[in-house]
Order: sequence, then structure tokens, then C-alpha cells
Amino acid sequence: MTTTYVQDPTPATAPAKRPPSTAGRPLGRRFTDWLTAVCFTLPALLLFGALVLAPILYALYVSLFNWGGFGAPSDYVGLDNYSRLLRDPVFRGDLWRSLLMVLFSVCVQLPFALGMAVLLNQKLRGRALYRMLFFAPYVLSEVITGVLFSMIFAPQAGLADKALGAVGLDGLGGLWFADQNHVLPTLFLVMTWKYFGFHMMLYLAGLQGIPAELHEAARIDGAGPWQRFRHITLPLLGPTVRISVFLSVIGAIQLFDLVWVVTQGGPDHHSETMAVTLFQFGFQRYQIGYASAISIAMFLISLVFALVYQRWVLRRDTEGALTTMRAHR
Repeated sequence: MTTTYVQDPTPATAPAKRPPSTAGRPLGRRFTDWLTAVCFTLPALLLFGALVLAPILYALYVSLFNWGGFGAPSDYVGLDNYSRLLRDPVFRGDLWRSLLMVLFSVCVQLPFALGMAVLLNQKLRGRALYRMLFFAPYVLSEVITGVLFSMIFAPQAGLADKALGAVGLDGLGGLWFADQNHVLPTLFLVMTWKYFGFHMMLYLAGLQGIPAELHEAARIDGAGPWQRFRHITLPLLGPTVRISVFLSVIGAIQLFDLVWVVTQGGPDHHSETMAVTLFQFGFQRYQIGYASAISIAMFLISLVFALVYQRWVLRRDTEGALTTMRAHR
């Protein structure tokens, strides 16, 4: 038997032939892709520039003048408005109260929301109703919430004082929003009622994304509820917790409408925030230049926090998202 070997005329290592293309075709495709990207991003960039960048730059410009809001700014004072900020005891108090609100939100409000989310993630009868009830306060506007709690904590005639009096605790009631020592704790209570449902829903969404097989395997290995929460739930819920903390801190720095409706910053500035001070100087005293300096200070505080938080806290989450996007390409 004779075996005939036929040599393949095409070497195995020869590169595959590409379809013929002209030199101008790749350049045209790149130009088309660039033009498409510009057409899609240009409207968003124009809106961002007109509604975000332009007001920021204008506020920065106005903050260099002693201006009352009428006519063109003409009395140039340079950085005097900013030096006035540093000397103003009310603004320094605003910074301290904002820090207290941030600490309260992070250390009390968010753990409470996380605990309620873990509880409502269990198989409970009527848990959908509980979720709706706890989230409902967040749907209400801040104005409605402020008016509601102004009536609840009204001295003597309010529901809070009547409830305490019915159980023999009359001494615990009193001037809830009118007393310097009670106004901040009472305001914190209202803030918790208003905002904890939003963070609870965030945590619920994160909890439902954790595979149940992990908890089942840990339960089989003998891990208790606290061990499963500490070593499984909390680490996997980390990205959601970090986003929740970020939103809570930014919201506490910019808090205005709820405080304004309930106390207007009183009594004697003891519940005043930076946004309330800005409103008073800008729209009641017509010191637009100084109010613009306060707005720039608020912007810089929020920006620095956002950049630092992005760099040191959210870095792993964003890197993971970018890695996932590149893997899918």
C-alpha cells in the first residue's frame, strides 16, 4: 500500500489574509465614532455648563463684591467676605452643628436603618406592609414633615406632650423646638423619621443581592447569626453602606428646608445650618456677596469630602466596576 503525502501550499504560520480595505476607511470610521460621541455628549455638557458650572462661577464672582442684589456688582471687596466667614461665630457654629448632624446620621440613623433592613429581610408576615410604612415618610416633602412635627411637638397642646402626660411623664415634655438644649435632639429625631426609610430600602436592595447559598453553607458549618452577619452580610453589603454614608453626609451638609420650616434656625441660632444662614443673608438681609461666599464655602466642603471619599473609600468599588466593564467588552 502506497501513501502519498500532499504538501499544503499555505504555511501553518502564515497570517490570515485580511479583506482589502482602502487607507481612508479606518480614518473615516474613527471620525464617525468621534462625531457620534460628540453629538450624544454635547447636550449634556451644555446643560451641565449652563445649570452647574455657570452658577458656580457667577457665585464665585459675586462673592468678591459687597453687593445687595440690585444692579451690577460694583463694590469690590476681594476676599473680605471670606475673612468675615472665619470671624463669624454663627458660621463657625454652623460648621459645628453640621458636624454633629453628620456624626448623628452616620452613627445612629444609618445603623438603625441597617438593623430594620436586616429585620425586614427575614420571612415575616406582612413585611411588605412594614416596608411601605417605613419608606412612606421619605416620600413626604420636607415642608409637610416640618409642619406635621411642628404640631406634634407644640408646647402643651401637641401630641407629644399629651402622650407623655397620659402616662404620667409630664416633666419630659415642654419646649421641644424652643429650648436651646432640646432643639437639636428633637430635630435629629425628626430627621431620623424622615430619612431612615430611604437608607433602609438601599440596604434591603443590597441584602437581596447576597446569594442565600452563602448563608446556608455558613449555617451548615455551625456559624451563628452574628457570625454570618459579620463575616458574610456586612462585607458583601460594603458597597451599599459606603454609598449610603456618602449620601447621608452630603445631605447633612446641605440640610435646609426641614430646619427652616420647623425652627428657622432658632432659638438663638442653635439649630441653624450653613444653608439657613445663606438664606437669611441672601434673601432676608440682601447681602448677596456674603451669601455667595457661604455658598462657595459649602461647595468646597462638599467637593473636598466627595473627592477624599472617592479616593480613599469608593476606590475599590469604582475599580471593580471599571474592571467588570472592561471584561465585558
